[in-house]
Amino acid sequence: MDPTILAAGREALLVALAVSAPALAAALVVGLLAGALQAVTQIQDHALGAVPRLVAVFTVVGLAAPWTAARVVRFGQACIEASLRVAP
Repeated sequence: MDPTILAAGREALLVALAVSAPALAAALVVGLLAGALQAVTQIQDHALGAVPRLVAVFTVVGLAAPWTAARVVRFGQACIEASLRVAP
């Protein structure tokens, strides 16, 4: 198999991890804080954990959108350039 294709696959996985990391980190932090708050107050309502997580994830996705788009566009450009170098 061509090493260029393997490198592109590896880079695709790294880009997917990097792009999803901010949203996942926000969900983790807010989920832990909401869980701790629920444990302290002994309120066992599922909405108290889900709603703040959704708000945090949407906020982080909105704030990180320019960086995410730039990262994905750079990867796409690299894939197109690499595809021109791969022998048919």
